[in-house]
Amino acid sequence: MGECNHNCAECADRASGKCSGEQSFKVAANAKSDVRKVIAVMSGKGGVGKSLVTELLAVGAAQRGLKTAVLDADITGPSIPTAFGVAERVTSDGENMLPCRTQSGIGVMSLNLLVENPADPVVWRGPVIAGAVKQFWSDVAWGDVDVMFVDMPPGTGDVPLTVLQSLPVAGVVIVTSPQDLVSLIVEKAVRMADMMKVPILGLVENMSEFRCPDCGKVHRIFGEGKAKEIAAAHGIKAVASIPIDAQYAKAVDAGAVEHVDPSPIRAVLDAIV
Repeated sequence: MGECNHNCAECADRASGKCSGEQSFKVAANAKSDVRKVIAVMSGKGGVGKSLVTELLAVGAAQRGLKTAVLDADITGPSIPTAFGVAERVTSDGENMLPCRTQSGIGVMSLNLLVENPADPVVWRGPVIAGAVKQFWSDVAWGDVDVMFVDMPPGTGDVPLTVLQSLPVAGVVIVTSPQDLVSLIVEKAVRMADMMKVPILGLVENMSEFRCPDCGKVHRIFGEGKAKEIAAAHGIKAVASIPIDAQYAKAVDAGAVEHVDPSPIRAVLDAIV
């Protein structure tokens, strides 16, 4: 088993009964961590607002009195620290890394909290990036956490696969936007979660509409959304939508996302907690 090539059809150990063909890729949590629920936020492509949804879910959970944490698994495009206004570097207790804390006490771990210059690009290959994500789980003393949200990179590649295989993910939140192309690609993320046997707890459609501040008329800039259709097709009961609103961009840029009203994603948060 130490040299398993994952080809069960040609495996002598499998034929002799020494191996069942079932292999766990789970990574042991840090000894100083007690994380009771891990929720992954993912999509089939970038630019749909996974980070914003992760932030709003974390803010909403903290407002409900839950001990909350965010693991920023988007190694090459980390944005969580900026949104929460966290600028200090990660510290250590001598053995383990310690997560940084937001103003309201949300624990945060991100590569941008480790590098000397957050603007420097991360020029790493996939396996190294996936390894860093696993270290954020195993080498960080998260402490007592009711719910941890994992901000995933776009797509269905190395990191999403690593998170779903290596961490005890209790459920997935899928993020989409109204365009037909995005809806089609989001199906890939939905099918990946199904393949990994991880329940989809909710679907969030970002940039669903824009309400004119002058006349109050609602404009669907990206067309009619398909979120409800996708949710119905896959048995996803919790659906939420986030409008286009300048308050979100201003709050994220100012590091003040904790001051934004997370009520648009209430239905999905209810499904999680």
